[in-house]
Amino acid sequence: MPGTDLPDVRSEADLPTDAPSYDVVVIGFGIAGGCAALEAADAGARVLLLERAAVHGGTSALSGGHFYLGGGTPVQVATGHDDAVEEMETYLTLTSKEPEREKIHAYCAGSVEHFGWLESLGFEFERSFYPEKAVIQPGTQGLMFTGNEKVWPFLDHARPAPRGHKVPVAGDTDGTKLVMDLIRDRVEEAGVEVRYETGATQLVTSPSGSVVGVCWKSFDEVGAVRTRSVILAAGGFVMNADMVAAHTPALGSKLFTLGSTYDDGLGIRLGASVGGELKHMDEPFITAPFYPPSILVKGLLVNRLGQRFVAEDSYHARTSYHVLRQPEQAAYLIVDSAHLEEQRMSLCPLIDGWETVEEMETGLGIPSGALVSTLARYNDHAARGEDPDFRKQPEWLAPQDQGPWGAYDLTLGKALYAGFTLGGLRTTVDGEVQRADGSVIDGLYAAGACASNIAQDGAGYCSGTQLGEGSFFGRRAGRHAAGR
Repeated sequence: MPGTDLPDVRSEADLPTDAPSYDVVVIGFGIAGGCAALEAADAGARVLLLERAAVHGGTSALSGGHFYLGGGTPVQVATGHDDAVEEMETYLTLTSKEPEREKIHAYCAGSVEHFGWLESLGFEFERSFYPEKAVIQPGTQGLMFTGNEKVWPFLDHARPAPRGHKVPVAGDTDGTKLVMDLIRDRVEEAGVEVRYETGATQLVTSPSGSVVGVCWKSFDEVGAVRTRSVILAAGGFVMNADMVAAHTPALGSKLFTLGSTYDDGLGIRLGASVGGELKHMDEPFITAPFYPPSILVKGLLVNRLGQRFVAEDSYHARTSYHVLRQPEQAAYLIVDSAHLEEQRMSLCPLIDGWETVEEMETGLGIPSGALVSTLARYNDHAARGEDPDFRKQPEWLAPQDQGPWGAYDLTLGKALYAGFTLGGLRTTVDGEVQRADGSVIDGLYAAGACASNIAQDGAGYCSGTQLGEGSFFGRRAGRHAAGR
């Protein structure tokens, strides 16, 4: 289905009299859909799970493997990190564009239980902590900081705690694949009927507007089923160029899109076709990490005018968020020879090295004297463990005064920025899709990247939020749908 077109809505009268009937139909077998289907089946519902791909996993299987969990999980306790539900709730509220407090509270209050539920699938998070700045733990360490918890101004309002729980598999995606394989096994054991290479095409509604069925297509075969509830969990829209252009043009041609073939917004458009409101559709997650190694964080970021603009110890997506708001979307990481190490992410290329700061200004096209002044101020305060301008934390402060100097390029189009979408359907805390007036569309739910939940602000996003809230609210949607 092309572009931004909404699917046609079918009438209940069009359903064949012999159409199969289910209690719950789930559309999409990523982590949100898999958890929804499993929870609905465990609640006694007859469940059908439709997946357009030939295998389970969706975009979830491509993720880094973090689950954002807190409030005193066994890994936090085992590694000596005190965390409270209230602290986690305060932090997530601060980092949300328009905080949905009921959802944030439910997520934080249910985080420890959800941790246990995830481990009940058949794996155990390693009770270990990785202390460095990284995008993801290099090994099997079970916990690290994956947000801005230790960054000003957030640490002034909520006690910092690491909440990035990684599945105990080395590598960027194998851990999530392990979880998705376990969910697949549990789904099969629960008796869920799974149809691969089968996509939903339209929703079916009753005269009152309730969703009562789904039309589907598998290659040349088409059909329809009756159901009491439909859960949309078919991913975001990052692979739909028309929707990206209409809603998140920042995810344009200069970015690498993080998604699967089927992140084309179909689930979101299905929800909109029956009156679901869309929220935060203009919010993307965009990043080009310049670390690891952690030592690079001790350098300073400047724009084309030679000015600093963000604390360098910020989570990488917050840094990138501010880079893209600089003149010409250009920025450089400046480090001296004592801190110049080879990147292990290598998304932001090393431009060159210079014997003097004045030569570096000329080489980068920065106005004469601007970088000299900025660097002198930074070094003077860093030597005292201070940063009055952006409150960078002392552990990441060090004078950059040992020539020669190098510069890494964080400019859009030079660095490899990647991103995905955060907006989706408006939902209740139990995943019920809502209209613009707040009323609920009877029989329709959304979860994961189809829904707008707590991960709605690109500057405040924390790694693990998508897997965490997708699985958490997917479970809630499944339970609620089964209880209808």
